[in-house]
Amino acid sequence: MMKKYLLIVLLGLVPITSWADLSLPPSMDSVEIQLSKNEAQVIGQRIWQNEGAGKDENLIVWNEGEDFPSLGIGHFIWYPKGFEGPFIESFPSLLTHLRKESHVPDWLNGVDDAPWSSRAEFYNNINSWRMHELRGLMKRTMPQQVAFIVLRLEAALPKVLATLPIGQQGQVEQQFYQVAQSPNGIYALIDYVNFKGEGISLSERYRGEGWGLLQVLQGMRVENGAVMTAFSRSADAVLTRRVSNAPRDESRWLAGWRKRVQSYGL
Repeated sequence: MMKKYLLIVLLGLVPITSWADLSLPPSMDSVEIQLSKNEAQVIGQRIWQNEGAGKDENLIVWNEGEDFPSLGIGHFIWYPKGFEGPFIESFPSLLTHLRKESHVPDWLNGVDDAPWSSRAEFYNNINSWRMHELRGLMKRTMPQQVAFIVLRLEAALPKVLATLPIGQQGQVEQQFYQVAQSPNGIYALIDYVNFKGEGISLSERYRGEGWGLLQVLQGMRVENGAVMTAFSRSADAVLTRRVSNAPRDESRWLAGWRKRVQSYGL
């Protein structure tokens, strides 16, 4: 029987009172993977180092060549009003999570869209009081952001499997659990889902091919028990294919992406 792995964040920030609160239901053959507060913090710091080099000024950025700002340790996307991008927008969901767990500045309550229409407008206001409050919020809620990222992973596998024919589900599920029980595996899964998504959104496709967790799991070829090497190599291949298929030049990101996924095999 395939073992079901349960991810529990012991942060004191995500109250879990019943199995119904979790994305992965229990089974008679369940194994708990528990993240202590320290382990979750370490993973959060690694993600923040990957996304923003661990620098406070990179908590709120609008990257050149992109149509949206990226915020927090996970560089959560926030679309301006009237813009519909191909990538999953994650910052509004983070805001909803933070409103439950911490004080959010008044101007962010009831706000759905990023209040800047362009990168130029964003940086023209980079020293405004709103930017100061936003940067402060992203800095003081790092533990809550880690919890939010982990919750996304908890929900990822059921969503991924639901998109597949029954005959393909077993292999992907097995690959997921092989990674989950490997050294560095939980970090790799959490980081990649935050980094490039689940791989199930039809809008996140170039030439019909995705680049998320699903595609990485499908591409894994484990040799001599080297699970994390297989995961890292598959992620590299998926991201390389994305750049090749992209409608505009994304090659400047590839070296950094490769360095990031190589850390999964270490």
